[in-house]
Formats: sequence, C-alpha cells, structure tokens
Amino acid sequence: MPSNRLYKTEAIVLHQRRFADADRFLTIYSPTYGKLDVKARGVRRTTSRMSGHLQPLTRCMLQLAQGHSADVIAGCETMESFPRLREDLDRLSRAMYAAELIDRFIPERVPGYVTYRLLLDTLRRLEESDQTDMVLRCMEMRLLDQSGFRPQIDLCVGCAAALPPEQNFFAPQSGGVICRACTTGVAGPRVLSLNALKVLRLLQRGSYNDVARLKVGDELAIEIERHLRSYIVCVLERDVNAAGFIERLRREGSRRPIEV
Repeated sequence: MPSNRLYKTEAIVLHQRRFADADRFLTIYSPTYGKLDVKARGVRRTTSRMSGHLQPLTRCMLQLAQGHSADVIAGCETMESFPRLREDLDRLSRAMYAAELIDRFIPERVPGYVTYRLLLDTLRRLEESDQTDMVLRCMEMRLLDQSGFRPQIDLCVGCAAALPPEQNFFAPQSGGVICRACTTGVAGPRVLSLNALKVLRLLQRGSYNDVARLKVGDELAIEIERHLRSYIVCVLERDVNAAGFIERLRREGSRRPIEV
C-alpha cells in the first residue's frame, strides 16, 4: 500500500452493497493492490457524478484516499463499461459468475497482475463470443491453476498411472481423475467420458484460441461444466451463487435487458 494518503489504481468493480443512507461499499480488484473493499460516499444520491462509473463489472481508474477502516473513493473515471454484457441477461449472468469466482478465490490485498488480466480478458470475451459458456470454462481452469488448485487430469490420482483412453471417473475430493480400478473407496466419483477428458486437457494446456475453435455439443458441454463446477465447489467448500442464476436462465430460456 502506498505511503502517501492519495493514490491511483486501475480496478474492476466486482460487486457493491449499500452502506448508510447514501453510501456504498464496493469490492474492487486491482492489479497493483489486489482485492479491496472501498467506500463510495454519496453515490446513491441522484446528484452523484461518480455513480455511473462505479457499477459492477466496470473497469475504471480510481483515486483513493487512505482511511482508518476502508479507503475512500475520491475520484473515478470509466475505462471500459462492457455495454453488451448489460444488454443481454445471459451474458451478464456469466460475467457476474466470473466476478464472483474472483471474489471467492482471491484473498484480500494480494497483487495479482496475471489474474486481473484473466478477469479482464474474460469480460471482453463474454462481450464478443457467442460461446459464452466455453469462455467461462477457460477462465475456471486458468483460475484454478493460478490459485494453486490445478486438477490432475493427466494421471490417475489413485495409482499415478496414465489414464486409459476410455471412460474414467472425476473425483473432486481426490483432486482430479481416477481410473476405474481406483474407484473403490473414493468419495463421489463421477463418470467422465473420453471426449470430456480430452476437452478438459485442452482447457488446461491450450490457449483460448485453441478452445474457441472447438465445436462442443450441448451434452458434452454440460458434462464438462458439471465436472468443473463440482471441483470448484469442493475447493471453495460452497457453491457459487451466480451458477444457480445461470441454470435458472437456461430453464426459463430468458434473454432480456437488465440493469445492475
């Protein structure tokens, strides 16, 4: 943290909550200072000039004043607002999921240039790509790797042997994939198809462009999503709230504008 009282940082607003009559607390993610809770005074007033610059999922330049319990926003300017995310509920739900993942995985005040870039790239890709779910799968795998929770999908986590090119099993509590012979006594193994294993390996080893060229059917996409979600729930010891929101939208088939 800087020694002078005022300092500037680029940041992405992860979420906000009300505080007092006219203020809000924001959780922001900065490449230089990591995840911070900061106070925005008076932004709930209709006359506030800062309110529009501090919406969730906005990339902004902030001027912050050091405070006793939380730093205070003294000035702000929008750098990117990602309008397509706000115009489409499906895209927005996935952007909210990405922001929540960062909030859950990243500890406070730990600088993270690489992970910040991952979030920024994910928001941009969610605006541009029609394969929004695969954008999230890429982010999930990269974030697990960067956070030290890389799943083992090359060797069996039970016997350490190479996985046979056939149906295997995904065991979140064991840390990855197990072969059929090692399923005895393992908690909650889930059937993992050979194609799903291939896609998981591409997500872990390949570039985003490699994944973007891949055509994945609905059934396979759902299988991959469920495996990664079960692993994330195991790591976090809780579900991600926005994941349930995405599922509800799928059931309802909703696609309509929303404001955040």
